[in-house]
Formats: sequence, structure tokens, C-alpha cells
Amino acid sequence: MGKHILIVDDSPSVRQMVETTLRSANYDVTAANDGQQALAYCQKNNYDFVLTDQNMPNMDGLTLIKSLRNLNSYLRTPIVVLTTEASDSMKAQGKAAGATGWMVKPFDPAKLLEVARRVLG
Repeated sequence: MGKHILIVDDSPSVRQMVETTLRSANYDVTAANDGQQALAYCQKNNYDFVLTDQNMPNMDGLTLIKSLRNLNSYLRTPIVVLTTEASDSMKAQGKAAGATGWMVKPFDPAKLLEVARRVLG
């Protein structure tokens, strides 16, 4: 069984593009439409990698990361932010929250797969 990745984005088109890209490399993918849904999924399942947007309704990416880092099963899970936010300030906030990495949209499918391979070992 392949590595299981949780993608979190409120945009259906982005979720679909990211999911298609990751499935092309034989990753198992689950999609959540905001941080609140993602947190609920993570409380019931273990994912090998979480890729999250920052700006979403109900719960943003930084709040999701902080919440996941409070769960023992997600202390070391790679969490990468995929967002339109590119400021150094936001990246610093992401790092402080526990983000493993930061990618700026629009994403390059080849780069996304490279990041997935790198964080999944």
C-alpha cells in the first residue's frame, strides 16, 4: 500500500489538480475542504503527509498545523503549506506553527512530486 496523503484546500479545482498529480505517482490521497474537516479526518486516521492551504473557511492552515502538532500521532508528520501567501512573515508564522515546508501557488506538478518524495523519504 502506498503512502497516504491528506490534501486540504477549499478550492475544488485545486484539490482536483493536486489529487490528480499525487495519484499519478501512486500515492493514496484523501481530500478535505477545510482545516476543520482535515482535523476530524486526522483524529480518525493516520496520514503520512499533510498538504494544506492557508486561507480557508472554518479553520485556516496555520490553525490546522498547530492543532495537528498537539496530536501525538502528528508530531513528526510532514506538513507542507500550499498557498498564495508568499510573504516572509507568513512563512515564519508557518514555521513557528510547525510547518515542514511552504509552497506558493500556482504549483508546479513536478515540484510537488519532488517535495512529496523528499518528505516521505
